[in-house]
Amino acid sequence: MRGRGEQVTSTGGGAGQLLAISDLHISYPENRALVEKMHPGTDDDWLLVAGDVSETVSDVRWALETLAGRFRKVVWAPGNHELWTHPKDPVTLRGVARYDHLVEVCRELGVLTPEDPYPVWDGPGGPVAVAPLFLLYDYSFLPAGCATKDEGLAYAHGTGIVCNDEYLLHPDPYPSRDAWCRARVEATERRLAELPEDLPTVLVNHYPLDRHPTEVLWYPEFAMWCGTGLTADWHRRFRVETMVYGHLHIPRTTWHDGVRFEEVSVGYPREWSKRPQDPGALRRILPREVGPGDR
Repeated sequence: MRGRGEQVTSTGGGAGQLLAISDLHISYPENRALVEKMHPGTDDDWLLVAGDVSETVSDVRWALETLAGRFRKVVWAPGNHELWTHPKDPVTLRGVARYDHLVEVCRELGVLTPEDPYPVWDGPGGPVAVAPLFLLYDYSFLPAGCATKDEGLAYAHGTGIVCNDEYLLHPDPYPSRDAWCRARVEATERRLAELPEDLPTVLVNHYPLDRHPTEVLWYPEFAMWCGTGLTADWHRRFRVETMVYGHLHIPRTTWHDGVRFEEVSVGYPREWSKRPQDPGALRRILPREVGPGDR
C-alpha cells in the first residue's frame, strides 16, 4: 500500500451532507440512467462510492468523472467487479496492476482512493476521518459445518452458488485472493492506527467489516466472498461513527455494538425494481438522521 504524506487532510467545511452509494453496476442501462440523474443537495456535499461501479475501466471512468463534476468531493473504494479482468474490457490488466491503474484513473479525476491521505469531513456531524478501504476477503465466513476454505468452496460448488470472482478476479502477483486480503488488512490496520486517537472515523469498504450483515443472505455460502474475520473488531478499535459498505445488494441499517452499519447498494434492476424506495436515492451518512437505533 502506498499512502501519500500524512494520514489525514482536512478538506471539509460548509453546511453540506456526507452521502453514500454503492453497487451502481452501470453496465445496465437502467442503472446508468440513475447515475445520470444523481445530483448533490448542496454545493458542499461529498459522495462516498463503495465499489462495484462497473466491470470495465471506461465505465468506471465515466461514472466517477460524472459524479466528480457534481459533488464537492468523491471518495471511492473498489468493489470486486472493478477488479475483474472481464472479457468485454479492452484493459486486460490483472490483480494489483489493475487496481493500481484504477487508482491512477481516480487521481486524474480528483477522486480520492484508499491510497490517498484520509480526508476529514468538517461539515455537520464532523469532524470525522473518512477512510476508504480496500481489503478483499479471505474465505473466513465459512458455511456451517465447514472448517476450511477448501471445504467451504467444495460445498459452494455443490450448491452452485459460486462467486464469479473465482474466474475473473485475479490476485497477481499474490498467490491467492486471501493472501492479497491479508496483505491489505495488515497495511490498512497500520494506517488506521496512526489516526489521532480523538478523531472518529467513517470507514468505507465494499464489504462489511463484520459478518453479521450476511446473516440474511438467501444463500449463506456466498458469505465466503463477503469479507474477513480479521476486521471484526475494527468498528470498536477505530472509533467508527458509521461503517459504510455494499456488495450484498440488501440496502439497510443495522447496529452492532452500538455502531451503525449502512449498506448503501443499488444492485441490479431485477432487484431494485421490486422495492418501493427510489433506487437512485443517496444515503445520508452525516449529519446523522435520527432513527430507532440512535442512542
